[in-house]
Amino acid sequence: MFEKEIYIKRRQKLLETIKSGIIVFLGNDESPMNYKDNTFRFRQDSTFLYYFGLSYPGLSAVIDADSGRETIFGNELTVDDIVWMGTQPTISEKSRQIGVTDTAPLADFNTIVSLAANQGRTVHFLPPYRPEHKLKLAEMLRINPDKIESQASVELIKAVVSQRNYKSEEEIIEIEKAVNISADMHIAAYRMVRPGITEAEIAAEVHKTALAAGGDLSFPIIATIHGETLHNHYHGNVLKSGDIFLLDAGAETPSGYAGDLSSTMPVDKKFTEQQKEIYRITVDAHTAAAEMLKPGIKFKDVHLTACRVIAEGLKSLGFMKGDVTEAVEQGAHALFFPCGTGHMMGLDVHDMENLGEQYVGYEGEEKSSLFGLKSLRLARKLEPGFVLTIEPGIYFIPELIDLWKEENKFKDFINYDKVEKYKSFGGMRNEEDFLITETGARLLGKKIPKTIEEVEEIRAG
Repeated sequence: MFEKEIYIKRRQKLLETIKSGIIVFLGNDESPMNYKDNTFRFRQDSTFLYYFGLSYPGLSAVIDADSGRETIFGNELTVDDIVWMGTQPTISEKSRQIGVTDTAPLADFNTIVSLAANQGRTVHFLPPYRPEHKLKLAEMLRINPDKIESQASVELIKAVVSQRNYKSEEEIIEIEKAVNISADMHIAAYRMVRPGITEAEIAAEVHKTALAAGGDLSFPIIATIHGETLHNHYHGNVLKSGDIFLLDAGAETPSGYAGDLSSTMPVDKKFTEQQKEIYRITVDAHTAAAEMLKPGIKFKDVHLTACRVIAEGLKSLGFMKGDVTEAVEQGAHALFFPCGTGHMMGLDVHDMENLGEQYVGYEGEEKSSLFGLKSLRLARKLEPGFVLTIEPGIYFIPELIDLWKEENKFKDFINYDKVEKYKSFGGMRNEEDFLITETGARLLGKKIPKTIEEVEEIRAG
């Protein structure tokens, strides 16, 4: 948690945009895994953290934009709670830490929000991503739960995005802490990978590294020999000689800020020649994208540059053919690169994804419906203070290859005879985190191996 003045200023800035009505912040509750008292790790709502900084379950807040009054709502712990959880600060003590003096029980939260709605006042709330929040809002506002998301305040969404997109100095320090822990997680994997070990053993060591540093995971670990599955959380395979291992893992600091790195390594000490050919293209695309980062450039253009580098590299190896620029414009490269080059990062590993990519990553610009390009989470012009990832990759997805080949799709750009021979190859990507500065971009955190020489050097150790 930061100094209370930071949270006070954040809320004051919000009120410069939202000038009337009430602003509702739903903090998260405990989330049971299989019965009430056996819960998942608690994670506070990120926007609640941004404005109030309190990482405790069972809290909500209201800011009255007309009067400026701020209230934290929550129920005090009973003696039974304390027996199991230990001594905790009171709601009032917690609230004073972030500059809020008014507190009330949770029942009053429901009453105040319902009353404001009945009086015809504007009730500003963000799109709920938890079912219980959707039901709470539906009950208080007397709206069908299926219509709650469509009733979220666009004015509030835009106001929150305009603050959270620009990382302050104290936020950058926290993000860099998370990235440094993330780097240690990846270094642990580089040194551990070998034939005969399981994905689960590596994932366990990666998680241990985050916990031992005082953090936790910013998202579930991807540790797999099947990197062609973009979000592969299965860890049941045994690594074999000749395999490629992909790790996508990041740490989260106690204050909630995320790191997000990916690395690709041979299970053997060295890449095979076949692996080197593909890996080299991913590094070239990564470097080309990173070198473009600066204020004023559209991230969509960064992405398309990475796509062209991948298409050109694959053409040189015989996987693609024809005019590379035309192939990328039509989306033929997406057989190998069906996702985006990067995304915003901060209190969420995909920052503010629940608020809508059209606001966070597109600044209102319409998203493409083209396969591959439609998965690009960030397209807008870059500005100082943005924190984002760079992670182009190459993936050989058997089902996608079979489908496109059967449809004879992009036959003028894709050499399916060559592609067929690589259906069991897997996938590769490397990922780094960058801060956009006034003059360019800065790599955040400790550097991890990326080039073929760097990877083979650490693998040989």
